[in-house]
Formats: sequence, structure tokens, C-alpha cells
Amino acid sequence: MLHKVRGIVLKTTNYSESSVVVQVLTDKFGMQSYLINGVKKPRAKIKMNMLQSLHLLDMVVYHKANVDIQRVAEVRQTPVFKSIPYDIVKSSIVIFLNEVLYKSIRQQSADDSLFDYIFNSVAWFDESEVLNPNFHLSFLLKLSRFLGFSPNAKRRADQIYFDLQEGEFVSRVPIHANYLQLEDALSFIALFITPLENISEIKMTNRQRRFLLDKILVFYTLHTASFGEVQSHKILETLLG
Repeated sequence: MLHKVRGIVLKTTNYSESSVVVQVLTDKFGMQSYLINGVKKPRAKIKMNMLQSLHLLDMVVYHKANVDIQRVAEVRQTPVFKSIPYDIVKSSIVIFLNEVLYKSIRQQSADDSLFDYIFNSVAWFDESEVLNPNFHLSFLLKLSRFLGFSPNAKRRADQIYFDLQEGEFVSRVPIHANYLQLEDALSFIALFITPLENISEIKMTNRQRRFLLDKILVFYTLHTASFGEVQSHKILETLLG
């Protein structure tokens, strides 16, 4: 049976000399693997450049329950990216976010809210004319809400530390090292609660961004099973200074 679905590309793996298996987060079926034949051939109908990190797709697919690898009938990029493939910093940010997403939602079943958040955020990022260096930080903190471990933004005056393990402000220094002091904690929460279109209003130095990125990855490690180590942020930090 054929189904129309929207998809977000998360991983492409070689299957044969001319074919690949693409792992796609779909709006109807959650994470799915699709075999796409002939993509490496010169006259391929579906081309490899359509299957890059976080590309947004309209697909017509065959779907069978309890089958590991599904098949596709049609694939189109919708919307076609205007800036991400041509901007080295934007494309590096997308590769980094793709790695975190893949580690976080590999077993994800269908979730309309999660799908729409990722799809709309990536489309917004591609459309944005000015690169905002806070985007990837804000994206990940907002994403945590859909993954079930978002930070608690409520704070009393005496609570001057943010415990990453508990996900909330506390009044005493935690007995572990996974916490933020007040200045960084307030920036952390601002990135979480501020709409994407307003994140340029959050003023931080590059040092603060690097520090908070490391702490956000710690936050994910603490709250995501088998998250592992993220590698691509090291290249990103070099590009962003």
C-alpha cells in the first residue's frame, strides 16, 4: 500500500554499488529505513544530494508493518534548501544537529509534535538570512521538551545553581560536577524559553557558547540512554571561533 509522508533525513548508508539505505524520521511512521536503488547512477531519478543531513522530503512510500527496510516510490525535496548546502557554517551546524538527533531518536515512533518541531526549525534556519550563532544551542534545548527531559525554568531567589542531573534550579551546590552557576544557568534557560526568531537577543561570548554547548551535551548524556560521545561539535567550535 502506498502512503504519502513527509520525512527528515538522518543517516545514509551504502547498500550496494549504486544503492543506499536511508534512515528517515517520518511524520506517519516515525523512524524508518528505506532502500533506494540506483541513486549513484548518472541519470538517477532520486539523487544522492537529496539525501544529505536533515534534508526535508515529500515521499511516496510502500509500508509494511514489522519490516526492517521499506521501499520508496517517489522522493522530492520540499522545501528545497536555499542556503544550508552552500554555507559551510550552516552545513556544519546541520551535520552536528543531525548527529545529536540520530543518537537521541533512533527508536522513535511516530510523534507529530517532535516531527513538526524539527521540520519547521530546520526550514526556518535555511530561510534565515543572517546566521545566528545561538541557533544550535536553542534548538537542542527546545528539542529536549519533545524528548521528555526539558529543563524546569522555575527559580526562587535563593536558587543560584542549575542541576543538570535533576534538570532544575537548586539552592545548594550539587554533590556532583554536572551543574551551572547562575550566569550560565540564566543563559541556558533563556535559550530554552526564547522563540527561535528572537534568540539573537541573547547576548553571549563565544567562550560562553562553547561552554554551554558542552553542558548541553552533558545534559543529553545524562537523560538519553546510550547517547555516547558527539564528535562533530569539535569542527563546529573551530568554525564558530
